[in-house]
Amino acid sequence: MAHIALCVYENMSDSVKKHADKKLEKTGSLGEIFQLLALNEDVYFATDTMVSKFLLKETLLPYVTKQRIAILVSLDNGCKMCAGVHKQLARALGVSEVEIEEIALGIDALSCSEAEKRLLHFCIRASKKDNYKIMKEDIEVIKAFGYSEKEIFEAVCIVGYFNYINTLSNTFGLGSE
Repeated sequence: MAHIALCVYENMSDSVKKHADKKLEKTGSLGEIFQLLALNEDVYFATDTMVSKFLLKETLLPYVTKQRIAILVSLDNGCKMCAGVHKQLARALGVSEVEIEEIALGIDALSCSEAEKRLLHFCIRASKKDNYKIMKEDIEVIKAFGYSEKEIFEAVCIVGYFNYINTLSNTFGLGSE
């Protein structure tokens, strides 16, 4: 049970209700994170834009890499709810059950290229409080594995998003019994 009162459908703004209606039609429920974000229409739409532009839209990084970042950062941040939601989303985006199981075992258990493993380790490092210690040389290593600066930037944007959403979820006790 969440630590604060979540927004119920009746109290949502009309514009958020339009999104809620689509989600209810598709899944039958809104979920706690939706209800938390709906407490503030500006926060809801800012967050929704990040999800739709970085996670759901085809971008420089493949869906499987984006979902690996999402799940790994969420697990590292102790956000079981977000990790679970993104396992479901990964399935919906075509990530195989085997690949999803591998993610839970950690980066080194993944059946992916050494380059992607390096990127994922970099992403976990970028998610830490001491990310200010990352140097240009660290980014150059990832570039040497074939990633462009724009791909690295996108990956770190996804990391930042998950640090943000994990913080909300963890702080307000979403997904807890």
